[in-house]
Amino acid sequence: MTNSDFKTEPKIKIGGIYKHYKGNIYKVLGIGKHSETCEDMVVYQSQKDGQIWVRPIGMWNEYVSKADALRFTLIEE
Repeated sequence: MTNSDFKTEPKIKIGGIYKHYKGNIYKVLGIGKHSETCEDMVVYQSQKDGQIWVRPIGMWNEYVSKADALRFTLIEE
């Protein structure tokens, strides 16, 4: 399976460093699928404490109106 098998608009950079709108920094480890729903998920790691997280791609790419910003912004490829 390749990254092109997933809907990633805008394209999510595997290995990219992203800033969350609240200020935390994360590295994208890969793209996966939820085991029950087959929903596309972003797998990412906190650069602060190493914790690994997953989030639906739709939420990753969304605009957060209360913050007037994208949820995640690419800061380093």
